[in-house]
Amino acid sequence: MADTLDLSAATAMLKAVSQAVIDQADVLTDADLAIGDGDHGTGMRRGFEGALAALDATPPESIDAAFKTVGMAILSETGGAAGAIFGTLFRSGAKGFAGRDTIDGGSFAAFLEAGLEAVLKRGGVVEGQKTIVDALAPAARAAKAAAGTLPARAKAAADGALVGVEATKGMVATTGKARSLGERSLGHPDPGAISASIILVAMHDFIARN
Repeated sequence: MADTLDLSAATAMLKAVSQAVIDQADVLTDADLAIGDGDHGTGMRRGFEGALAALDATPPESIDAAFKTVGMAILSETGGAAGAIFGTLFRSGAKGFAGRDTIDGGSFAAFLEAGLEAVLKRGGVVEGQKTIVDALAPAARAAKAAAGTLPARAKAAADGALVGVEATKGMVATTGKARSLGERSLGHPDPGAISASIILVAMHDFIARN
């Protein structure tokens, strides 16, 4: 189990994350069909296929550059609100790794904190509105509160995101496409929150394997 990840390992982790999202695109589509227009899975697949291609085309020279590369690919290929939000998560979260040669527990928590702050500003949302924030915010808090090692913080973040996804089932959507459903959105998890959990679980799984 890795205590830190160097640039090569961080890039490999981002590729594993991208593949995890691609592999679960149908899950995201089904979740979005329940409370949206069903295009979330397709968009996320495009974005993370673009991320894989970008990482292969120009190997990043730093960890923060690797995360920015993923963010730019998502922003340009995913489209819509999801592209803007998930692109922001990676691009702004990259600040947590600026000037660092490795990812450790502290910089991982800083990535989540900076990413969450930027997503909140970009999306104009708060917790409880049935969005990605409802997975990302508890993940960021859990990572910050966990023991200092990278594996511990990654596990805490993944677990926090999964708890957040479950919590969205009990929320009424008050923003985005699902807002028009009102109380009919109850009982369904938020697709964006599911995507956030897939990303953070994949990060934890990679760290735990290496």
